[in-house]
Amino acid sequence: QVHLVESGGGLVQPGGSLRLSCAASGRTFSSISMGWFRQAPGKEREFVSTISWGGGRTDYADSVQGRFTIARDNAQNTVYLQMNSLKPEDTGVYYCNAARTYPVTLATAFDSWGQGTQVTVSS
Repeated sequence: QVHLVESGGGLVQPGGSLRLSCAASGRTFSSISMGWFRQAPGKEREFVSTISWGGGRTDYADSVQGRFTIARDNAQNTVYLQMNSLKPEDTGVYYCNAARTYPVTLATAFDSWGQGTQVTVSS
């Protein structure tokens, strides 16, 4: 299994921006697709975004399309989620995960979830 550590969360005002990072280790990073997920208080975990191993393919949940951008730096074994125009509905714990195929979804992600990083959007 790939070991993943999320970071970069925090408190931000509506309309603000935040960049999350996911550092990976334990397997050949360039051979796997990556994804971001989130879980709001009292809600189930949901898909946010995914990116292929080479970065050529990306996908986003409708709720974040046009506001969030996923990217990866394989040399640094890191995946990023740039979040702009943040809304209170974006509040939750954000997790990254991986899969051997694209896209990474709740169904295909490795069955191991880290601690996540908390994002709170509030004025």
